[in-house]
Amino acid sequence: MNTWLKTFLPIPMQTSPMERARATLGALIGLLITGAVTTAAMHDTGSLPLLIAPMGASAVLLFGVPASPLAQPWSIIGGNLVSALIGVAAAQAIAAPLPAVGVAVAASFAVMSLLRCVHPPSGAVAAMAVLGGPQVTAAGYDFVLMPVLLNSVLLTLAALAYNNAMGLSYPHHAHAPLHPHPPALPLVLTDDDFDAVLADYGEALDIRRDDLKQLYVELIGRADERQRPT
Repeated sequence: MNTWLKTFLPIPMQTSPMERARATLGALIGLLITGAVTTAAMHDTGSLPLLIAPMGASAVLLFGVPASPLAQPWSIIGGNLVSALIGVAAAQAIAAPLPAVGVAVAASFAVMSLLRCVHPPSGAVAAMAVLGGPQVTAAGYDFVLMPVLLNSVLLTLAALAYNNAMGLSYPHHAHAPLHPHPPALPLVLTDDDFDAVLADYGEALDIRRDDLKQLYVELIGRADERQRPT
């Protein structure tokens, strides 16, 4: 029983206090900029939210784990746009809110998967389009453009500027670690091998093939270095 209960505990985050402080400051700056610019752009619209709640979750991803495939620019912009469109359509087509929200979120996830723009907070965008209240319902498809798309673009631009200013690759691309250990022999595995392993794992992993490949190369290099005679 104790072993089973321990599976519910999250693994420690492999980040330093400085990295967590960087992400925290980035989320603060990103949301402040997004809210301020949206307020200026929507100054004559007092009925709609200026900063939708899912942006908080998006900020955690974009600034806290910017290497995640779920946090890339196309993920947030495409995912939120698709989900808002589907959410509004579901709200207009299905009178009962609970079935409408279920259809909106499920359909949004299906389409995001097809378009390779899965972004978890987008599920909340779809739900908000249904359950956001009379102002959101009355706005209809205008809600998709403002505030959803505007919020998404602004937060993405803030993440692009801030993460790159902090020396992070965003949009993310695989790169060597800070202290690389080249393996003694060339890598014999191909990209297809890594794709096959990820597909055969049986569960979706929040990592790109290129990142997995780079980590594998580094691990082999460290093992080679440890086994070399001194």
